[in-house]
Amino acid sequence: MAYKISDACINCGACESECPAEAISEENGARWIDPGKCVSCGVCVSACPVEAIAEA
Repeated sequence: MAYKISDACINCGACESECPAEAISEENGARWIDPGKCVSCGVCVSACPVEAIAEA
């Protein structure tokens, strides 16, 4: 199951730099996870300083 970034995201980029699948990018001033690339590893969840990422 892919992960999703909530509105609590502060757009710091910590998750993007840790994602081994390169599934996270910035769009319109916010980060988002491409569900087609996400491998559901959970690395982004532990990298997020504001707990803005959860399973979709």
